[in-house]
Amino acid sequence: MNKKVSIILSTYNEAEVIEDTIKKIFETLENVEIVLVDDNSSDGTYEIVKAINNPNLKIYSREVRGLASAFLLGLINTNGDVVGWIDSNMSFLTKRLPEMIENLSENDLVLLSRYVNGGNDQRSNLRVLSSQLINYICRFFLSSEIKDYTSGIFLMKREVLLKAVPISYGHGDFFIEFLYKALIKGVKIVELPYTQPPDIEGNSKTASSLLRFFSLGLDYLVRILRIRFRKN
Repeated sequence: MNKKVSIILSTYNEAEVIEDTIKKIFETLENVEIVLVDDNSSDGTYEIVKAINNPNLKIYSREVRGLASAFLLGLINTNGDVVGWIDSNMSFLTKRLPEMIENLSENDLVLLSRYVNGGNDQRSNLRVLSSQLINYICRFFLSSEIKDYTSGIFLMKREVLLKAVPISYGHGDFFIEFLYKALIKGVKIVELPYTQPPDIEGNSKTASSLLRFFSLGLDYLVRILRIRFRKN
């Protein structure tokens, strides 16, 4: 598959890692654009990416924060035949992009997964337990066909958007709804195993405090139940 690929990156205080991630994406894929949305970083992330001289790098800076809305802004500014999203601080995953593209020849969406054979999660016990619990709830109330609803690392054919469009409010819970809607609309999804490494100290946006951590968990649960019981 030699189609144009659009990779969305959402950043907030990623100054230590963002240049390496961008470099590796461009080194790994030839026909690629990066659409980067920065949520008012205070550590110089925006200045670093602005200094990168590459016409295939689109940069958008906002004064607000929000993972879901950042993804939507990135998505509507892509023009690739294939669209994907990876974590800005996981540059090592760029080497998986060719494999993911290859798997799109027989599938519509390729998802990297911690919960299929060969996958693993090396984060703290609290992060692992909460992720496992949320995914168990997703598989119980929604569908067991998808194992890792909260991965967020994927590539898809652009045509998927004709069947399912992200409803971009909230945090990573928007991705749960998007995956489920895509699945029930007949989108062919395949999960490839990957290992999520330990969080970089001080670099976890999700678990920046216990209060935020449990608040997000409640938001996820409410959204899962709404997805399941909403009449549409």
